[in-house]
Amino acid sequence: MNRPAAGPRARWLIFGAVVLGAVALAGCSSPRGSASSSTGPTTTATGAPSTTTAPTTTPTTTTTIPGCTGQNYSLSLLGSQGAAGTSELTLGLRNTASATCPLEGYPGVQLLDAAGTQLTTTVVSGDGQAFTDFAPAPVAVGPGQSAYVNLGYSDVPTGGQTSCPTAAALELVPPGTSTALRVAGRFTVCNNGTVDVSPVFGRHSPETETTAPPAP
Repeated sequence: MNRPAAGPRARWLIFGAVVLGAVALAGCSSPRGSASSSTGPTTTATGAPSTTTAPTTTPTTTTTIPGCTGQNYSLSLLGSQGAAGTSELTLGLRNTASATCPLEGYPGVQLLDAAGTQLTTTVVSGDGQAFTDFAPAPVAVGPGQSAYVNLGYSDVPTGGQTSCPTAAALELVPPGTSTALRVAGRFTVCNNGTVDVSPVFGRHSPETETTAPPAP
């Protein structure tokens, strides 16, 4: 059986339905827009590069002169004198090494009894006596040459003292060394064993006054 042809109204309805269907289909197939990010570029905060700098140090140079150990000196009593209750000594440090050895500063001094036992000793570096009170200076002691030290002390009892101990020897340690050298003698030292000590000095030290002037 033949269907009657659709009229103009029916054709428009069919066309509209087709168009609406196409639009709906296009809307379903259209991709969704992606959300835009408002976040700026990611920045990783790091501290400045760590730089380790080795500390700058000045190399310390220690000069060791073969033979100059303190044991290369021989100690001798060159002279003594006394006046107004004060005794003055000059000691010589003779260099027995084959090298020139440097000395500078004040020596150590220790009084000893006849058995070698230490007596009370109070060492005063410099003091107001002309023969001990002068500035230290470097002394270069050549082979066979000597450096010198002046000592002074009171031999008169003071305070409640009725007598003073008498030392049978004294030890002297050259400055910059740990070697104790000994010289025998008779040293009556009062005032708690107080000994005024000069710095070492050389033969050509015009500012010093010695009790036993070095031989030329």
